[in-house]
Amino acid sequence: MIFEIPDDAFDAIEREIGSSDSPVGIDAKKTHVIILYKLMQIEERLAALETERKA
Repeated sequence: MIFEIPDDAFDAIEREIGSSDSPVGIDAKKTHVIILYKLMQIEERLAALETERKA
């Protein structure tokens, strides 16, 4: 699978999760919170689509 992320989006995400205090260069907690939040948004949108489809 190839992810094609526009450079500006990549840079914005990198700035958001980056951490000079971390040995791996990212804030792991913030990164996981962002991922979980986006997954919850996707789940809500999917549930709304499923409800619309049943109607």
